[in-house]
Amino acid sequence: MLKSVAFPIVVLCFVACQAEASEWTRFRGPNGTGVGSASVPSEFSVKDFRFRTELPGDSGCSSPVIWGDKAFLMSADSSNATRFVICVDANSGDLLWSKSFASKSHHLHSRSTYASCTPAVDEQHVYVAWSTPEQTLLKAFTHDGEQVWSKDLGTWQSQHGFGTSPIVYNGMVILHNSQQADKLGPGETPGSSYMMAFDTKTGQEKWRTELVSRNVCYSVPFIYEGTNGDELVCSSTGNGIFSLDPLTGGKNWSVDDGLFSMRTVGSPIAAGGHIFGSTGSGRYSSNYIVAVKPGADANLAYKISNGSNFKAPYVPCLLADGDLVFCLYDKGFASCIDAKSGEIHWTKRTGAALSGSPVRVDDRIFCIDEAGTLWCWAASTDYQLLGKSDLLEASRATPAIANGRMYLRTDTHLICVGGK
Repeated sequence: MLKSVAFPIVVLCFVACQAEASEWTRFRGPNGTGVGSASVPSEFSVKDFRFRTELPGDSGCSSPVIWGDKAFLMSADSSNATRFVICVDANSGDLLWSKSFASKSHHLHSRSTYASCTPAVDEQHVYVAWSTPEQTLLKAFTHDGEQVWSKDLGTWQSQHGFGTSPIVYNGMVILHNSQQADKLGPGETPGSSYMMAFDTKTGQEKWRTELVSRNVCYSVPFIYEGTNGDELVCSSTGNGIFSLDPLTGGKNWSVDDGLFSMRTVGSPIAAGGHIFGSTGSGRYSSNYIVAVKPGADANLAYKISNGSNFKAPYVPCLLADGDLVFCLYDKGFASCIDAKSGEIHWTKRTGAALSGSPVRVDDRIFCIDEAGTLWCWAASTDYQLLGKSDLLEASRATPAIANGRMYLRTDTHLICVGGK
């Protein structure tokens, strides 16, 4: 188990790399907040699409990342597990390049795909990951599609397939490599879980920190800044909400004593002086969220479980706006809570079945439902549905925001809307 080390934390805020101010470089954009700036109508039709580009393959819930005038994402062929790493012109929608990688078919969750990893990108490279039961691959490509390096991180043990995403920090690409250790089939052996960091230029391993393996968790870390410097914060069933030194992998603090009883799929966020995480399962009734006070005296501040007046998500990430936290429940409910106190402002039935996560543009929330409708709500203490837009195809991906526009991935297409 991770242990606390004493250092005070006075400042709680999001930090993002300077480049991320205008780019969308990882899952949910700048530091995983899901927040960006764009000129996008709350409701639109097909005639408002800047482009709708068909992607190689027939499936994928990999969300796009954007650097300058290029968008990167993954796709797959569900019949044979071929993976595609793709680059699209972010202005015109032209397919600039696509690299295919033969792979091995294996068991996936019904809502997963062979292309569930959202890439990470910096000024030199784009980074992607995927797995088969026999290997876990992490690859780096130039923006022109040339492979720079590839790492095989070993076998992959899970019930549902691969689904996490890398991030870039200070010349390193960091991956939450969480493995299955319970509910194994005959002859299966537990996997070992690590947080791992690699040199972005060479792929050389810089550090790895062993984590408690229980079940596969897909949460993606973010960088949290305290008075003693940056911290890498993530969540998992075995380790709860925990903090590592992003330069060395050294353990800072954790709240891990049975904090999560089920899998963590949604990624942690910070709001109202707390760090929030969620846990759940396909049964949904036992889902809950937690708010943790970070630092040397890290502890559970409060917990909100599913009930008649609140619905906690399993897969979709939480989203913050100041001291408000918005929770979009997989099975068609939305809730708003006060981040400091846990007071529930509202819970409304929406009917929107969700596997992707929400993003925020100023005071509006956008999220794509599984049927391919983009919903828009007000980020407010009062529930307000502002619009619904048809994307023409099913989706389990998360929107990206860059260049004053929104990029929307459906099963087989990339759509761009907004901008001037």
